[in-house]
Amino acid sequence: MRYALLSVWDKEGLVPLAGALVGHGYRLISSGGTGKALADAGIPFVEVSAHTGSPEMMGGRVKTLHPRIHGGLLGRRGIDDRVMAEQGIEPIDLVVVNLYPFEAMRDQGLSLPDLVEYIDIGGPAMIRAAAKNYRDVGVVVDPAQYPLVIAALERGGLSEEERLSLARAAFARTAAYEAAISNHLHALDGGLPAVYTRQWTNGRPLRYGENPHQQAAVYGDRGVAGAVPLQGREMSYNNYLDLDAAVRLVAEFEECAAVIVKHNNPCGAAVGPTAAEAYVTAREVDPVSAYGGVVALNRPVDADVAREVASTFVEVIGAPGFSDEALNLLAKKTNLRVIRTGPPLVGDEVRTIDGGLLVQRTPPTPEGWRVVTRRPPTAVEEAALRFGLRVAAHTKSNAIVFANERQTLGIGAGQMSRVDAARIAIEKARQPLVGSGVASDAFLPFPDTLEVAAEAGATALVQPGGSIRDDEVIAAADRLGVAMVFTGVRHFRH
Repeated sequence: MRYALLSVWDKEGLVPLAGALVGHGYRLISSGGTGKALADAGIPFVEVSAHTGSPEMMGGRVKTLHPRIHGGLLGRRGIDDRVMAEQGIEPIDLVVVNLYPFEAMRDQGLSLPDLVEYIDIGGPAMIRAAAKNYRDVGVVVDPAQYPLVIAALERGGLSEEERLSLARAAFARTAAYEAAISNHLHALDGGLPAVYTRQWTNGRPLRYGENPHQQAAVYGDRGVAGAVPLQGREMSYNNYLDLDAAVRLVAEFEECAAVIVKHNNPCGAAVGPTAAEAYVTAREVDPVSAYGGVVALNRPVDADVAREVASTFVEVIGAPGFSDEALNLLAKKTNLRVIRTGPPLVGDEVRTIDGGLLVQRTPPTPEGWRVVTRRPPTAVEEAALRFGLRVAAHTKSNAIVFANERQTLGIGAGQMSRVDAARIAIEKARQPLVGSGVASDAFLPFPDTLEVAAEAGATALVQPGGSIRDDEVIAAADRLGVAMVFTGVRHFRH
């Protein structure tokens, strides 16, 4: 007689699986809600307490923690048979377990005494025991795996390779479960936890990393990490980085907007009455840099956008949707990666450093808007400053962005000197900068950046403020007739 133990919180697919097991000669062991679901479906099973000879106790906290359960899972066929026979332990060939929903209940804001009741003990113990003994026992932790099991039953049972694959998934699940509990308990005092544990799934190898001699993979099944091209070549490591940067920036705009990113920096951003106009305007900011770039829009792509994108070389285009006509037009660019995107997911930013991690959490941070010069910005200048500041926040530091109310005009990114960033932005500009607004991601330590910007034609500037020489910079702005605003929020991006 072959035995299968079924104990699941999520009952999806349970009855068809149980029926298939019984149909192939398995005797089922179960209890609680799982047993009730089986009984309601008319599927025979043995109660755990009848199998072990011990009653459930402590409100169900102790029921599967018994030698007749764990001996049946851990017993090695051909090695432990004598001991199992002496102790009356039947071998268990399959375990189907999914866990109490700690993660879901955590997100409902339960008190700690209530939440601990959703910490599963018996489930992880059975999963780990079965996975350890994968040569003899199959372990199933997700209803999505049931079809694999049913198909295996039809051909005589799970192969060792399939059992090993299921064991990998089982240990990944218990690791993620324990990580969720650990992170929550360590964060009870507020802020980031003292011990930080994360797990990413859906790992896929990439052709290479930033350069051909580097190995790389992408992990994750949501957001940019989970995006699968609707067409085009496989996404590269650099494609993922640039698309992530583009999606995060374009999400800053409620208006119809387009962003072009190259080497993780925006080289053009614009808003417009249509997606096509926004894209063309963004591209014309710096068409040389835009060549081979990554494009993101916050509106669906129609045929007009598709024609413009297909007229030049673009590596990736991401948008919330694509019309059928647009997809037909883009299909002519066979290497172009077309990605359906959504809004960026809110979560911790994690970066590796030598020996560890840096973790960053960004709460909603309202920016102040304090005019510090004698002259306030006009409505047009203020719109230009707000546009430029949104882009500067997504540009590598030091960053200086010249803009009008609908597009960037010049971007200086990633410079060690802020005044050099301003000079590069001016050199990049293809339109006159007279009347433009300037955004700086951090305070101006000297008046020189403002003076360079004013000489180029800028008439307004926004920065966080906070330098010991703020008074000198304000005096220079008043002398030059530049309206200046302090926000109190810095936007370094390293």
